[in-house]
Order: sequence, then C-alpha cells, then structure tokens
Amino acid sequence: MDAYALQSSWDRVSAYGDQVALYFYSHIFVSHPEVRAMFPLSMSNQRDKFVSALGRIVSHADQLENDANFLQHLGRDHRKYAVVAEHYNAVGASLCATLKHFLGPEWDEDLAAHWTAAYQVVARIMVEAAETSEESSPDWWDAEVISVERRTMDLTLLKVQPRHVFRFRPGQSVSMEIPQRPKQWRYFSPANAPRADGSIDLHVQQIDGGQVSPAVVRTLKAGDTVKLGAPIGERLTRREGDQRELLMVAGGTGLAPLLAVLEQVDNEWTRTGNGPLVHLLHGVRLPWHLYDRPRLKALAQDRSWFDYTEVVSDDPSYPGTRGKVGTVAARQILYGRTAMVCGGPQMVAHTLEQLAAAGMQPEHIKYEHFYYAAAGEHTAASALSGQETPRDAQQPPPRLAALSDAPLDPGGDVPTQDAGSRRRHGLRIPRSAG
Repeated sequence: MDAYALQSSWDRVSAYGDQVALYFYSHIFVSHPEVRAMFPLSMSNQRDKFVSALGRIVSHADQLENDANFLQHLGRDHRKYAVVAEHYNAVGASLCATLKHFLGPEWDEDLAAHWTAAYQVVARIMVEAAETSEESSPDWWDAEVISVERRTMDLTLLKVQPRHVFRFRPGQSVSMEIPQRPKQWRYFSPANAPRADGSIDLHVQQIDGGQVSPAVVRTLKAGDTVKLGAPIGERLTRREGDQRELLMVAGGTGLAPLLAVLEQVDNEWTRTGNGPLVHLLHGVRLPWHLYDRPRLKALAQDRSWFDYTEVVSDDPSYPGTRGKVGTVAARQILYGRTAMVCGGPQMVAHTLEQLAAAGMQPEHIKYEHFYYAAAGEHTAASALSGQETPRDAQQPPPRLAALSDAPLDPGGDVPTQDAGSRRRHGLRIPRSAG
C-alpha cells in the first residue's frame, strides 16, 4: 500500500467536512439497514467522529500494522457494540463508496487497491483480536454504581463495582454506557489501581453541550447499573517494579489515570520499601478545580518519595504557582525521569513541546493518544482522562514538528527546578532550558 497516496487522498476527502459523514451514513444505512440499530438515535455527535476516525485509522494503516496493540484493543472494545466480522464488510464498502464519490476521477484502480489493502489490514487485526478475546472475556461488564459524589459544580466522582472480575492496568481507560444514555459510550480512566474488592473510581467532568456527561453528573445515582467495555490503552501504564523516576503532568481530570499509577507506586513502596520517586504537577484554570487537593497534599506530607505541585493558569490572585502546567513541567529536573502527560489535546501538545524544547527525549515522554475519535463530545478538551473528551475525546495532539510556530507561554511565577528531589539523589544535573 502507498502511505502517501492514502494520507493525501484522505486529506482531500476531509476537506468536504460534514458532507463526508452524511454521505457515508446514508450509504451504509441504505445498503445495510440492519446496522442502524447499532448506532444511537441521535447521530449529531456520533456522525463526524466515527467517519473521521475511520479515515485516519485506515489512511495510517502502514504505521498501525507495525504496532497492532491499538487496533487489537479497538477490536476487543467493539464487541460491546455487538460488532461481528460481517459488519466490517459493510463499513469497508461504504468507506470505499464515499471515497469514490468525493475523489471523482482520482479514484482509479491503483488508489482503490491501496485503500482496500489498508482496510483489510485494519479489519483483520481487529476481527482476530475480537475473536480471540471471546474465549476469555464477555462483550461488556455490568457494574453497580456504589456512590456518586458531586465534588465540584461540574465534577462528579463515581465508585462502581463490576459484578464479575474486571482486570485493568493503572493508566488504562474503560468505556462506559449509562442507562440514561443507551448506546452512547464514553471513555473514562480509573483513578485507582486494581483493588481486592474490585471497585473502580471514575472522575467525570461535565461538558457543556455534551450528551452523556451532564446525565452522569446530574442523574446517575447509587444503585444504577452501568456497562463497562474492555480496558484500552498502554501508553500511560508502567511496568511493575520499574525504578525510573516519574514526572507526572496532569491537566484537569487528566489527573485520574495518573492517580491510578500513583496508587500503584504507593503500593510498591508499602509492600517492598522500594519504588520510584514521583513528582506530580496538577494544572487547572482556577483554584477550585484542584478537586483532589486535600488527599494529594496529605500524601506528599506522608510519603518522602512524593512531591506535589499545584499550577493555576487563569487566576492572577492565586498565591501559589501560576502559569501553564507544561511550562512549569519543563522547568523541573528532566534527566533520569519518565514524563507522563495527560489532559486536553491543547494542554498535552503544549506540554510535549515544552518538554522537548527543554531537552527531554521523546522515548521518555509518555502520553495517551488514540486515533479513534468517537469517544468524546468535542475535540478541544481532553486526551483520555476522566472525562468524555480530554483523554477521552482522543484527538491525537499535533506532532511536535507541527508545533514550532505555536506561541509560547511567558510563564508567570514559574518555580525553578524541584531541588528537593535532586538533593535526595545527590545528583548534579544541569538546569533545563526554559
């Protein structure tokens, strides 16, 4: 398959905007009416996301074939929609029909062959993963809502209890369907490491204009039954026993998966007396968005291996650290550390840019990004966090090369490097460029 031909042709089709999704769904619902029941009644949110994600995935199939983990996760996760192998044929046929319609004469035999080959790669990996997982796990897990806490005006903390064993790794995400919004699944990240009782904490930010998050915040109640999809994502996980220091950078409810990893590290220190040093920076717009402040401050006082820094960007009266959290992160010690970054796409992109400019190598920067964009309700917020959009809207942040012209934050009241952690190690480390 020709990667350039795939990507350039998809770029030209994408330029038609909403017309692409409208044509695709018209084609698939007319030619395969049986699949209509798999989609929510209201397609206003679903329509563009699914088609744009599908095009991005297939047009980058040459990359995905070499790293199939993402597609395997996606194939297993799609079992919750009752997707079977035959449905992939319907989607593939409608995708090709859509491409032909908008590309016109450019859709020739060679280009059609490239798209067909790419789609076959994607479909094969997803179908094989789904079929394999059928032998060991259900299509979804029912879970009871144990508690609902309205922590702030627009943030709710849920505790759910799966009725059967549900295995996940700290840093992964799970999709959830609530009874008030059937067939509208959203990704959220467990904010805890796996527990003996199996309970899971989820942080849900209400998104203005959203279809699901307002219902979670306002109407979901203890005793309700929700559905959980298979866990997905590996980029924010860490190997048990890894001693490399961690610099965690969270924006908003991007804090959730980092809390799960933090709990994993805490368990290791408690169990073995050993583990990595961790510095967590939580960036928010306004001070009252620091929704887990008491617990994190107490943890920082009790654990010699843990530092916690709060960063507020939009309140000039805030007496603590002010500025963008990515700028603050780049002023910390970077040598010998792995950075874990989670938040909205803009926050993640800015943080990646700042860390790279400060000399941190890409292999030491971990952030979750999905090519699949059907999980969230808008694209300007999160990047698989505890919301329906930030970490859960899964628009991949721009490549670092594309950020060279982005305006830099001047950085207000930005502290110098975290000397406390440096002193613990007795290391002399150059200050990061800022």
